[in-house]
Amino acid sequence: MPDIFGAILWPIKWVVELILVAFHWLLTNIGLDPDAGLTWVLSIVGLVLVIRAALIPIFVRQIKSQRRMMEVAPQLKKIQDKYKGKKDQFSREAMSRETMAMYKDTGTNPLSSCLPLLIQMPIFFSLFSVLSHAQNHAVNVKNGVETAGVGLLNDDLSKSFGDASLFDIAPLHLAMSTADGNVWVIVIAAIMVVLMTASQFITQLQIMSKNQSKEMKESPMFKQQRVLLYLLPLVFAFSGFAFPLGVMFYWLTSNAWTMVQQFLVIRNLPTPGSQAAFEREARLARKRQRRGIPEPISETPLVEEPKKVQRAQPVGKNRSKKQGGKK
Repeated sequence: MPDIFGAILWPIKWVVELILVAFHWLLTNIGLDPDAGLTWVLSIVGLVLVIRAALIPIFVRQIKSQRRMMEVAPQLKKIQDKYKGKKDQFSREAMSRETMAMYKDTGTNPLSSCLPLLIQMPIFFSLFSVLSHAQNHAVNVKNGVETAGVGLLNDDLSKSFGDASLFDIAPLHLAMSTADGNVWVIVIAAIMVVLMTASQFITQLQIMSKNQSKEMKESPMFKQQRVLLYLLPLVFAFSGFAFPLGVMFYWLTSNAWTMVQQFLVIRNLPTPGSQAAFEREARLARKRQRRGIPEPISETPLVEEPKKVQRAQPVGKNRSKKQGGKK
């Protein structure tokens, strides 16, 4: 049976190797040791920067999709309230049809927010495969298996990558689970697990605490995000024990990019009605005040309230004659 998964990852692995080898060549030509672990770590960082920069257009689409999801949150809540407590199959199918129809009419897709992560996963697995192949260089040579990668990672580079150690104390191909008593590998991996978990938690927390409108906080999606707030860091904590240091450097750099990117988006393009939006308006108001710029005129014309005028009381005929006689 053909390796379908390997066939799918082959072109991605080729691109990963291309970017990795390009950065390794650049760093080597500026004077770094080609076999040093630091050179390969910086090459991995460069790989992350290129990939995440290429994903910026998709991230912009994700932001727009999140805005639309926020707008349809009240409609989604109405549908769910309509079928609240109804657990029969007919009601569940009806709720599902109405929900999908609402998504279609409004042009929203709840899975769009997961798109950047779904795209990164094949890249992550490709890097894992490249590093795993490189770390088994000696075993492959012994068994007569091809040691080079699928692209520009030739036999020499594959051996260099597989044998590279960070500061000559922590081989990049080792993980906490395969450290074999190497204390430095365990210490560095543990520090990276903490940093990865913290960065993921901060990223999710700043979205929930500052970039959610009142309507969004009342929607079921907010409850799902609260679950992810504590679930995803646990995933990083447990997976960090099994992944080699080289792969963890990729993951940590990617997390750092996500955290900074999310901070800039929340600060400059916050969700309307969120705490971040009010804070941005306050910052802009203070900035205008310092520069002496008048506040922008509202597009809605101000209508002045009519002045209250005391109404004259009607005067009867007899009273009118008396008043006329007194003149």
